[in-house]
Amino acid sequence: MPTAEPLRDLIITSVMDRAGKNGGFVTRADLSYVSLPTGDVRRVIDAARGIWNPRDMEATLSVVSSPTGPYADREVEGGLFHYSYREGSINGDNAKLRRAFETGLPIILLRKVRDGVYVPYAPVYVVEDLVDQREFLLALDESVRFLGSGDPAGPERRYAERVVKQRLHQAEFRGRVIAAYQTRCAICRLRHGELLDAAHITPDHDAAGLPAVSNGLALCKIHHAAFDMNMVGISPDYVVRVDDRLLAEVDGPMLRHGIQEMHGTALTVPPRRRDQPDRERLERRFAEFLRHAS
Repeated sequence: MPTAEPLRDLIITSVMDRAGKNGGFVTRADLSYVSLPTGDVRRVIDAARGIWNPRDMEATLSVVSSPTGPYADREVEGGLFHYSYREGSINGDNAKLRRAFETGLPIILLRKVRDGVYVPYAPVYVVEDLVDQREFLLALDESVRFLGSGDPAGPERRYAERVVKQRLHQAEFRGRVIAAYQTRCAICRLRHGELLDAAHITPDHDAAGLPAVSNGLALCKIHHAAFDMNMVGISPDYVVRVDDRLLAEVDGPMLRHGIQEMHGTALTVPPRRRDQPDRERLERRFAEFLRHAS
């Protein structure tokens, strides 16, 4: 059986590998039975609470943060994630999370994006214990661990805040979208999560480019690129269209089977109506495709 720190590293690697295969997310079932290269199976999430403190580990292994949860978890402020103490004593379940701070052991942050679905971040480090505020500060990237004792208004903190918020939001958007599409490309049905992206219908640099699932499409990398370049369009009635000039080209099997044969096919959409592509957004984006094609 591995000792505590190598075991922790194996668990973190296994969780992140599973998330990569899924397309950026893990399910509660994934986290309940994590298979390790040693042949061991470990639990990585508590059955009911937001903090998982395995008995055989010195420090907390994972914490859950939910935008709709009972605690005042904030996102990133000054480049660090604020994670509230568990209710009650400052010790109790919080004691092992404090131990992660004291030892520098990494943990896993699980951001809940829908029931039973999480976007994992790891390795994450507890860099400050704010007892008076009843919260811990977490560094979501090893490169910002130094911020724990830095000036909260300093330029390093402001820069790190922008970078870490972007990383947080992009990962959660991808996880939500690909989970909604059940890990398959909406155009070609490819099911390899490592090869899927979350494409924006209204670009994220646009003021209306909200990170909502209804503004996203799960697309394989080639169809994501083709969609962004207006080589492929999607009509408001969920039909895939390929640019006429591209249809007329003669090339190898990738163009023929991967793009040209998608022309006129129906888009695969999520089963939940609220997750399906917003038709008004698609209409505006399709008009852009038609202008480009003319």
